[in-house]
Amino acid sequence: MNIYEFKAKNRFDEEIVLDQYKGDVVLIINSATQCGFTPQYDALQDLYEKYANDGFVILDFPCNQFGNQAPGSDEEIASFCDANYGVSFPTFSKIEVNGENAHPLFKYLVNEKGFAGFDEGHKLTPVLDKMLSEADPDYKNKPSIKWNFTKFLIDREGNVVERYEPTEDIFNIEERIKELL
Repeated sequence: MNIYEFKAKNRFDEEIVLDQYKGDVVLIINSATQCGFTPQYDALQDLYEKYANDGFVILDFPCNQFGNQAPGSDEEIASFCDANYGVSFPTFSKIEVNGENAHPLFKYLVNEKGFAGFDEGHKLTPVLDKMLSEADPDYKNKPSIKWNFTKFLIDREGNVVERYEPTEDIFNIEERIKELL
């Protein structure tokens, strides 16, 4: 099994079969427009522009499960991302990434690569750790997505090769993308 087995609705409510990305290196993210990590859209757009011609694509899945930080409609989210960050990579319809109603793609991704741990040097790590520990002292041992802007890197054959937590430096992700390209 790989990501090509899945479908998802894009922001225009059109069903997209992910096999259209066969042969590409894909970065799948769950995002939010009102999050401390939202400025990552700038670096993600830069990555997309830099490597799109080499077979790299980012698939953006807005998610409102973490602190209600993606409250808008699909249209409002896309408009915000375009106006504030010039996002031109594919944006999908808002989904859930954890729990009973999690999108099947994200159930698969989490099953393939569990929680990788937060970057200890990131300024938001203590905040996330405190909040998540209070909700679930055992959160580090569970594979679920912990917050917005978790990223999954997919190779040209559709296999999940890496999971990056929101605190991961985009430069580290770029290095791995270059290796896969």
